[in-house]
Amino acid sequence: MQQVLATQDPEVAAAIASDVTRQTDEINLIASENYASHAVLEATGSVLTNKYAEGYPGRRYYAGCENADAVETLAIDRVKDLFGVEAANVQPHSGSQANMAAYFATLTTGDRILGMQLDQGGHLTHGSPVNFSGKLYEFASYGVLREEETIDYEAVAKTARDFKPALIVTGATAYPRFIDFARFREIADEVGALLMVDMAHIAGLIAGGAHPSPVPYADLITSTTHKTLRGPRGAMILSRKPLARKINSAVFPNMQGGPMVHAIAAKAVAFAEAATPEFKAYTASIVSNAQALAGALSNGGLRIVSGGTDNHLMLVDVSTRDMTGQEAEDALSSAGIIANKNAIPFDPLPPRVTSGVRLGTPAITSRGMGTGDMDTVAGFILEAISANGNDSTLTEIRGRVKKFASEFPVPGVS
Repeated sequence: MQQVLATQDPEVAAAIASDVTRQTDEINLIASENYASHAVLEATGSVLTNKYAEGYPGRRYYAGCENADAVETLAIDRVKDLFGVEAANVQPHSGSQANMAAYFATLTTGDRILGMQLDQGGHLTHGSPVNFSGKLYEFASYGVLREEETIDYEAVAKTARDFKPALIVTGATAYPRFIDFARFREIADEVGALLMVDMAHIAGLIAGGAHPSPVPYADLITSTTHKTLRGPRGAMILSRKPLARKINSAVFPNMQGGPMVHAIAAKAVAFAEAATPEFKAYTASIVSNAQALAGALSNGGLRIVSGGTDNHLMLVDVSTRDMTGQEAEDALSSAGIIANKNAIPFDPLPPRVTSGVRLGTPAITSRGMGTGDMDTVAGFILEAISANGNDSTLTEIRGRVKKFASEFPVPGVS
């Protein structure tokens, strides 16, 4: 197949080949990225991309959907078993679209929602004024305690009582601690709100038992199917049965047309992989690696937001090194370490600059790195930050990073 592409479109083939080299040679610490298996990639690139299948299994608007029905039914049944939920919709194309459908299913335009503040760990779809969520609904936000840098549950409860939201959203993109879903359930019940959990970042950890599950507490749950879950790019909505019909209608026909059947097939594959003992061990290693990496960076003099991590990611305050998050991202990238700048709680700098970087361990754990390798990874990070602006030193570090990375094959590539 690659030979066909190289002949027909050498420019695209060259870009893909170049990224294979990049993924192999670099250490990927972006918390939202991972490596899909050969099986997931094979399903994603299958002939099912040719099929239009508007509707749901057994209720399609096109003929010839028997195999689309088969893979979607497999995906639904597998994800329900994986998370122990009553209902699932596996058609959303992305996490943002899953959140949009969840809002459409449960709210009316202008209704009130309480969500986590973007610059303290939340997501654009949790009420940012530049996002559809902030434009269509009235939001209030909660955040973290200034000293502890953990969610201020008392403030959440007070805001909920005063604001009286119809829906409370919890879940985050840059929050390194366990979320107390039971406490959020209590707050939601007190004010008569529904509780939605956006578990996009931690879905794999929950599936593997490495993070507490929101299922006993949430009315509905949204998630991507990549990140820690290690599936294809896409999303899903899990819920209790009474909401299932409204959610299905919100996804199709309200928000999307035909589903991506090839992606749904790949989701089914990923859900089966996530149900294995090997995946459970993998998620435990993600967390132990993150904690080891955070500890090594702290020992090296970097400040870790909230003092550590309970999950797959950590926020590193680089302002103590008199540099910005953007400068740290650039220095790390020059050294062959891929991460992203990220706001830290109460960050005085704008979001395109920031005072921190976000680091995650899902991808490096997929490559087989363990806690014994985290001192080496931390050493590269500390060296690169110290060498900011010194191109020759960063190039030398990049060479050592490449040699180290070569010891760990990339799933789906190697």
